[in-house]
Amino acid sequence: MRISFDEVRNNKIRSWFLAFFFIILIGLLGAVAGLIYGSILFGLILALLFGMIYSIIGFYSGNKMVLAMSGAKPVTKQEYPHLYHAVEGLAVAAGIPTPKAYVIEDSAMNAFATGRDPEHASITVTTGLLKVMNREELEGVLAHEMSHVKNYDIRFMMLTAVLVGIVTLLSDFLLRSFLWGGHGRRNNRSEGGGSTTLIFIAIGLVLAILSPIIGQMIKLAISRKREYMADAGAVALTRYPPGLANALKKISQDPDPLVDKANKATAHLFISTPFRKKKGGMSRLFATHPPIEDRIKRLQEM
Repeated sequence: MRISFDEVRNNKIRSWFLAFFFIILIGLLGAVAGLIYGSILFGLILALLFGMIYSIIGFYSGNKMVLAMSGAKPVTKQEYPHLYHAVEGLAVAAGIPTPKAYVIEDSAMNAFATGRDPEHASITVTTGLLKVMNREELEGVLAHEMSHVKNYDIRFMMLTAVLVGIVTLLSDFLLRSFLWGGHGRRNNRSEGGGSTTLIFIAIGLVLAILSPIIGQMIKLAISRKREYMADAGAVALTRYPPGLANALKKISQDPDPLVDKANKATAHLFISTPFRKKKGGMSRLFATHPPIEDRIKRLQEM
């Protein structure tokens, strides 16, 4: 199956619609919380305000937090000259400012990009990747990450992760409210509107339980689509599909793919899942990346 630029454009449109869904979900959670405590409008406004502040903090500080959590160290030209110059050359080819390069001391073969825009972006690779990849394969991996930067995937995935975090926090608050009760709920019961209120509370309870799961699935779906898009972008930059395809083959055969300092919050950023692979339908449903075999097949057909 050939990856076309129409597909890339359509994936971007679908991704923005999914992000809009997050905002609706946050508003619904806030409205239900407001119902419990006596004012739907107050709950809605408070949830959206909290979401806005939380998103701004994540937008400006998220990349630094990711690098710190991952144990990434800045690259010097003297220590890693080929990596340094490869990032510079690909940035020129992509027509964007040169991202800062970082390295993680880890035997696993992996890489990721982060930042809020091309002017404030970074690309990180593991020492395991540098040791195993040849020049073409390393450039394929770097071009994949450069595509994430050029397409503003880094910004979008960071904000998506932040929105999932907001939904999870609001859902947890809502569940605690159901457990401990609320002033507004007691007032509604005393005014004779108990049955209607209980229906809304029941809907809210289901929403509070399902929202984090739905949010996580949406984030993973967006992440999987954008991996295909970045693969296509890497080929456009290098004009050499076998480079990335061969790199992905080596990554898929990594005997120990676990990146020690990776976690669920950062897993979707990596070029391949940084955890040990699990089999089964549920593991595929909650996978951060599309099957690496499918990605290789698409690259071979380009």
